[in-house]
Amino acid sequence: MQQRTLGRTGRTVSVIGLGTWQLGADWGDVSEADALAVLDAAVDSGVTFFDTADVYGDGRSEQLIGAYRAEHPELSLTVATKMGRREEQDPANFTLATFREWTDRSRANLGVDTLDLVQLHCPPTPVFSNDAVYDALDTLVADGVIANYGVSVETCDEALAAIARPGTATVQIILNAFRLKPLDEVLPAAREAGVGIIARVPLASGLLSGKYTADTTFAADDHRTYNRHGEAFDVGETFSGVDFAEGVAAAREFAALVPSGLTPAQAALAWVAQQDGVSSVIPGARSPEQARANAVAGSAAPLGAPFEAAVRDIYDRRFRAAVHPRW
Repeated sequence: MQQRTLGRTGRTVSVIGLGTWQLGADWGDVSEADALAVLDAAVDSGVTFFDTADVYGDGRSEQLIGAYRAEHPELSLTVATKMGRREEQDPANFTLATFREWTDRSRANLGVDTLDLVQLHCPPTPVFSNDAVYDALDTLVADGVIANYGVSVETCDEALAAIARPGTATVQIILNAFRLKPLDEVLPAAREAGVGIIARVPLASGLLSGKYTADTTFAADDHRTYNRHGEAFDVGETFSGVDFAEGVAAAREFAALVPSGLTPAQAALAWVAQQDGVSSVIPGARSPEQARANAVAGSAAPLGAPFEAAVRDIYDRRFRAAVHPRW
């Protein structure tokens, strides 16, 4: 497993991390035993970076990670959490007082005095240009409540606004073979500033696994059902914002490019991990087997220029016109 520096945090993390949205909610039920088994399998496979949020299962994901960390004090893990989506999405709610409330809850859930990394969780766009927000985050660092802060964004413009702030350690952004716009400006700007890039939704909600057909259905409590058209939150978070049938067809094309020895999902993760400037990629996993398979991408051989060109061709033909101007 390759290790990389997580931006301005200075911490070393695995290039393949673990996203834990699945362990909280919104992907169907996952038992506590199964969730802990996923964490164990990921760590056994070399993963040292977990990403969670206070809203995942209303804190359940954080609590599971906290329990796991307490049982394994010998491990050198970095846990990033996110805050701000449990409240009404009003820019006026993003204040030092509310940040203290939110981080106190996350510290209790995770069982720590100081949070490794706290990210604003896709807040309203005006938040990214508010000086008082960054002043409040700097205060939390000075007080020892958090060690570092970053942002999770929906758009490239939001990412660029955050990268320009000297205290921003990381930016979390959707990056996958069906979402290439961050390669144009965000990754170059982050590299120049020393800001880490955490790549989320790397499999486009599973599309890039190549396992879906146009007839595939999902549980009612799975966001791939209830947010397919952006009913609950930004549609870009579900299937990376692409039309499902078009995504299934594009995934078949992608699968045909995959070299022997890798699955389509592993190749998709490796492709993201091999983009210059990416610190860690955070696929989710609902089973130990899936966690172990994802980790393989962290030691995959370079996919090469022809693969890169083919990925861009698929994107340009199928998605650029709809996706590039929106996010």
